[in-house]
Amino acid sequence: MTQTADRRALAALVVGACVIGLAPILARLTETGPAAAGFWRLLFAGPLLLLPALGRPGALVAGRAWLWGLGAGVLFALDLGSWHYGVFMTSVANATVLSNTTPVVVAITAWLLFRERPSRAFLLALALAIGGAIGMGLAKGSGGRGTDPLLGDAMALLAAVFYGLYFVVIRIARSRARASALMLWTTVSGAPVLLLAGLAMHERLVPTSAAGWWACVGLGVMHVSGQGSIAWALGRLPATTTSVVLLLQPIVAALLGWLVFGEPVVPLQGLFATVVLAGVVLAQRARPSEVVAGSPAGTRSSKGKWSFS
Repeated sequence: MTQTADRRALAALVVGACVIGLAPILARLTETGPAAAGFWRLLFAGPLLLLPALGRPGALVAGRAWLWGLGAGVLFALDLGSWHYGVFMTSVANATVLSNTTPVVVAITAWLLFRERPSRAFLLALALAIGGAIGMGLAKGSGGRGTDPLLGDAMALLAAVFYGLYFVVIRIARSRARASALMLWTTVSGAPVLLLAGLAMHERLVPTSAAGWWACVGLGVMHVSGQGSIAWALGRLPATTTSVVLLLQPIVAALLGWLVFGEPVVPLQGLFATVVLAGVVLAQRARPSEVVAGSPAGTRSSKGKWSFS
C-alpha cells in the first residue's frame, strides 16, 4: 500500500468513527421511542443503499446475499433496539462505551464455535473489559439523565452481544456476497423488526417537530456515510490500527453527550471507561488468528488459526 493510500484509508476511518459517534445524540433528538428511532434510521438509509446496488443488480442475489442479509438484519435490529434503549435509559457515555465491547463478544463466539483455546492475554483482556463494565455501571453519578441507569447499562451490553453475532454472520457472508448487497438486505429485514418492536412497546413512532424529522434523516445519512467509510477503510488498514482508531466513537459520543445533554463524565466513570476500552484493544490484539483474504469463513489459514477480523 502506498503512503497516500494509507493516509486516505486512515482519514476515512477517523471520519467514519466520528460520524458514528453522532448516533446516540441523534437517536435522542428524534422525539420518538428507542426502537422507532432505529426504524427511521434504517428507513432513511434504505434509498441511499439502494443506489449503488442498482448499478449491479446481480449482486443482490449472488451468493444468496438476500438470505444472509435478511438473517443478519434481524440480529442488527435487535442490536440497534437494545442499544437505543440503553442510550435512552443511561448516559450517552455509558451506553456507547459498553456497546463497544463487541470485539470481546466476537472473540468469545469464535472460541465457542471453533473451540479455539484463548490465550492468557485474551483472558486478562476479558477480565479488564468485564471489570470495567461493572465499574461503569456502579460508578456514582454515571447514570446521567437516564431513567434507569443500571438497566440501560445492561441493554448496552446486550446490544454488544447481538452486534457480535451480527458481525459473525456478516463476516461469513462476506466471502460469498458483496458488502453493499448485504447492507441493503440487512436494512430491508431490520426496519420491519424495529417497527414491530416500537408498536409492541407502545412507543411514539412519529416525530412531533421538524427538528425531530431532521434527526431521523440525519440518522439515515450517518448510518450510510459512517458505516460506509469504516467498511472501506477496514480492508486497507491493519487490524491493530483500526481497533484503536474506532475507539474515537465512544469518545466523540461522550463529548457530545456532555455538550448537548449536559452529561459530564465523572472521574470514576472515566477511569472505568478507560479500563473497558483498554480491555477491548487488548482482546483484539491477543487473538493470534487470521483469515486468508478472500477465503470462505470456516477455512483454516496457513497459520492454522481462526479469526473474524
